[in-house]
Amino acid sequence: MRRRVLLATISAVAVAVILLGVPLGLFGARYVVAIEEQRISDRATTLANTVDRVVGTGERPTDDQLQRASEGRAGDLPARVTVSLPDGEQLTFGETVEPPTIVKAAEAGDSRAWVSLEVSSWAVLVKSAQIVALVVVAGLVAIGAGVAMAVWQANRLSAPLVYLAASAEQLGSGQVRPSLEPSGVEEIDLVAAELARSADRLAGRLAAERQFTQDASHQLRTPLTALSMRLEEIMLTSDDDDVVEEARVSLEQVERLVTVVDDLLATSRRSAGGTTEAIVLLDVVRQQHEEWVETFEQAGRRLVVDVAEDHRVLATPGALAQVIATLLENSLKYGDGTTTVRSKLSGPKGTVALEVTDEGPGVADEVAPRIFERGESTGGSTGLGLALARDLVAADGGRLELAQRRPPVFRVFLARVPRTLDPRLVLPPGTTISSRGRRRGGWMHPED
Repeated sequence: MRRRVLLATISAVAVAVILLGVPLGLFGARYVVAIEEQRISDRATTLANTVDRVVGTGERPTDDQLQRASEGRAGDLPARVTVSLPDGEQLTFGETVEPPTIVKAAEAGDSRAWVSLEVSSWAVLVKSAQIVALVVVAGLVAIGAGVAMAVWQANRLSAPLVYLAASAEQLGSGQVRPSLEPSGVEEIDLVAAELARSADRLAGRLAAERQFTQDASHQLRTPLTALSMRLEEIMLTSDDDDVVEEARVSLEQVERLVTVVDDLLATSRRSAGGTTEAIVLLDVVRQQHEEWVETFEQAGRRLVVDVAEDHRVLATPGALAQVIATLLENSLKYGDGTTTVRSKLSGPKGTVALEVTDEGPGVADEVAPRIFERGESTGGSTGLGLALARDLVAADGGRLELAQRRPPVFRVFLARVPRTLDPRLVLPPGTTISSRGRRRGGWMHPED
């Protein structure tokens, strides 16, 4: 929408400037030519009257009179003056004018003398060109003002829509977002108000559902616990092998049921909504750097951070910290040389790519195709590290991929918050969560 508003406004201003500027420039040029011709004609008439008066007294025009006629008044163009006296004598004053020229002649009354003024046409065209240049400059200024107005208008219309989109995304994740500031556009404010009401209704329904699930889980857990204890008691006290076997089978079924209840409760808690926030990427990376730099130094390795300060992304701080920690730990374990964490813009849709790379041997060809699969391991570990990291990134709408095998480059793609928007309005600020001490692993070999 922003681009369309810009194009529409700039196009309208450009068309208006062209439709008005071109005729105005042509009219101005012709007007200047006409004015100059009229001034030359007036000078010729004035000189003719002077010559008629002088000849009538029996004298000849002086050089001073011819010079004044040639130079004219302030702003007049220099002219070559020619005076034809009644006795056939011609008087000239001024430099020779190269063609093309403008010539204006006048008869000196009853004395039968003639005068003419010859002016270079190029000088008149230069004045006309100056007027055209002024019109062009005025047109460029008008277009510049139109562009500035278009940018202001586009920001005024697009920013509230982006904020609405961010609020809608949070509404879809089940979170209640703060009310947006009025934009001044009635239609957008109506949509924002309705979105806020929908968020309140949805939040109430989700809260009721979560409370019901928690209450049901709690009510089921108590009798299931009692039943488990009773079955264990039967297994310990009964001498009948058949009874003991049935009690064991029943206990397994009860444990499965307890697992189902726990899963339902965990699902209810996760359904509280995502925790995606607008965060400064450098803050999360810097925190992980502080936690890992000493470990790298003890191993004789360097940890370098090259992340732009203005890269703001939509992500869950704790989840992103966990992903970075996983990649750093496995770079330390399986990589070599300097480990570098860098960020850069990627693609035309405002995506930020966070890369973690080192100077190690890289990922084996037989492991690379299955590196993100759960349980894929070559080191005897669980093989959940990269799979978990991939799921955490995907939950925030991003993706984690192996961009290069040798040297290894893992790239995390995250949605970028435009610099022109306030992240505190797009999404509320959160707290970066440390991920040290958690289970991590698996990038060069998905080990952990």
